[in-house]
Amino acid sequence: MHMADALLAPAVAATMYVASGTAAGFSIHKLKKDDEPQKLPVMAVTAALVFAGQMINYTIPGTGSSGHMCGGMLLSALLGPQAGFLSMIVILAIQCLFFADGGLMALGANIWNMAFYGCFVGYYLIWRPIMRSHWFGEGKGAQRARIIAASVIGCIVTLQLGAFSVVLETSLSGITELPFGAFVALMQPIHLAIGLIEGLITAAVLVFVFESRPELLRELDTDGQALPAKRSLKAVIAILAVVALLVGGGLSLLASSNPDGLEWALFGNAEEGYSENMGLDEENFGVSSTAADTAGAIQEKTSFLPDYAFADNDTPVGTTVSGIVGSAMVAGVALLICLAGGFFRKKKKA
Repeated sequence: MHMADALLAPAVAATMYVASGTAAGFSIHKLKKDDEPQKLPVMAVTAALVFAGQMINYTIPGTGSSGHMCGGMLLSALLGPQAGFLSMIVILAIQCLFFADGGLMALGANIWNMAFYGCFVGYYLIWRPIMRSHWFGEGKGAQRARIIAASVIGCIVTLQLGAFSVVLETSLSGITELPFGAFVALMQPIHLAIGLIEGLITAAVLVFVFESRPELLRELDTDGQALPAKRSLKAVIAILAVVALLVGGGLSLLASSNPDGLEWALFGNAEEGYSENMGLDEENFGVSSTAADTAGAIQEKTSFLPDYAFADNDTPVGTTVSGIVGSAMVAGVALLICLAGGFFRKKKKA
């Protein structure tokens, strides 16, 4: 769902930067009072895992399309909505600047579409109410069922909201090639399927955490009793780190070559015998502007692994390197943010 700069008018892009920047400022303000040392390694490793997971495009059968996880629900369930949102900003900014995934002018819109809904709407309106409810009864089996239900429902709903926001943003940008009704009819169903698969992936990770270190999950109703941990915190972090490296450095080589939901809606997949959908020209579509040209020039200079590959050739090694380097960068930046926040909190107390 990473939008290109050509899909946005500068005024719309600027508005989305303001909206996402406001949400980021709110998150930073709320986290000033947060003092959870165990969040540092968890934030780093889960952010790396989401970065790696976004490299895996899974095929949506019978459509000629593919999808990848966003990760907002996963991060907010483990870190809380504010830390989860800031982690998503790190992921999307690194993808944009160093891997040319999503436009730089469109970064504010991509943060809103892919991070805000999953982290805030998904957490406050879906994850927390379901986890605090008595769905499925009591006991560990019921808790596990609530985790799965909240993950699947949350991912489906938030991806629908994100997909609809893409349609609104392009419509407000005045791109006449994209009739509103037809674009909605293409975007919503395909992202319903993508959201369902992401929900199952999210549920699998969160159930693993629940079985290993249940105290890491937010809003888990334990009836005042501490649930036993099967693995140490170090072991859980190590397992998630290894999974991130394997996914980013290995499984990413098996990612579907089909266009993702947004690209599929815009350009179709006629080469593989599927519909052309909106039938736009991939080399010439949308709106052009000086701001977009400037953003594109900056991005061309900063992206040392464009499209998760070496610039000079298409060898699979480039994808492996991209997955490992990108995951390490995301983990490092997330860790630095946590350390900086802790430093300023201690300085303020002193």
